Amino acid sequence: MRTADLPLHPGRCPSWLFKRMRRLAKAISEIIILNYGTKEYLRRLSDPMFFQALGCVLGFDWHSSGITTTVCGALKEALSENTGMLACGGKGKTSLKTPSQIEEAGNKFSFSTSKIERLKKSSKLSAKVDSSAVQDGHQLYHHVFFLDEKGNWTVIQQGLNSETKYARRYHWSATDNFVCGPPEEIAGTETPGTLNLVSLNSEETRKCSLDLIKDNPLKLRKYFSGQTTLFDEREHYVFKKDHYIRREDLSNKDWEYLRKVYEFQPQNYQELLLFKGMGGKKLRALAFISNLIFGTELDWKDPVKYSFSHGGKDGIPYPVDKPVYDSSVKFLKSMINEYRLGNPQKMDSLKTFHSYL
Repeated sequence: MRTADLPLHPGRCPSWLFKRMRRLAKAISEIIILNYGTKEYLRRLSDPMFFQALGCVLGFDWHSSGITTTVCGALKEALSENTGMLACGGKGKTSLKTPSQIEEAGNKFSFSTSKIERLKKSSKLSAKVDSSAVQDGHQLYHHVFFLDEKGNWTVIQQGLNSETKYARRYHWSATDNFVCGPPEEIAGTETPGTLNLVSLNSEETRKCSLDLIKDNPLKLRKYFSGQTTLFDEREHYVFKKDHYIRREDLSNKDWEYLRKVYEFQPQNYQELLLFKGMGGKKLRALAFISNLIFGTELDWKDPVKYSFSHGGKDGIPYPVDKPVYDSSVKFLKSMINEYRLGNPQKMDSLKTFHSYL
């Protein structure tokens, strides 16, 4: 397993560096798009290691959590200028603007209303999976949705573990599969006790959870009465190694909510996830009851998979060399201009250089 440590570092990106990051990000993005197209660039952004390398080249930090928010911020500004791509969302409250910004981007690219709605749904589902269905102790606080003029997309989002102060970055490729072993790459440190409800191994648990909801969840209350083996009577916890829910996890308000979900009758697990208010503890409770009654598998394997050219903002591995940084931007810009004028020699020279790496 390749790993990338993403510790929380204090401080902000200095303005002199962010301006340079934006210019260099634009130049690098344009070169990749000119040579390989926007779809390929989106594919690369969905690779955690490419994104990590891009952050290092841009000179931010080689391993801090801020690499995600700052590089995405630089890309969002860089891609707004006639590249055939746009980025929506961002950090904190800005992430809540993702649906409206997708709508604006869709209108700019002349998408149909149905296509815009599908893109908004994809954004919502990717966030819902990583906030509720993959229960790894990380709270999402950053969500960026990249898309091109053909409707291809990539999501890069990040969550923070408030206890360890380490972040985890989630990368999504365009897909219609969000709940059965979806094409997602996760960078961060392994977290013990992670419950993965969207893995291939969790398929029976998902089916049973859905059946329990569709068969009236009020019938489930007996499993929370303390009269069954669901609980360790001494600790009042679900008796499953180190993984548990407490008696009080599901309140009367929660049961009333589950009744409303039952009345809605979701047709599949994806609809169950999308139902407003369906969070981690309700999904976890359904999964535990499915395991108790039907013996379905609970997947506790953490799905995490993955950790210098201009220096870093903290001086690691060395301080950012501003003249070299500016020279790189100038060189790449001249390469782009020559390419657009019909002189691809400089671009070819970069490809030749790459063969020696």
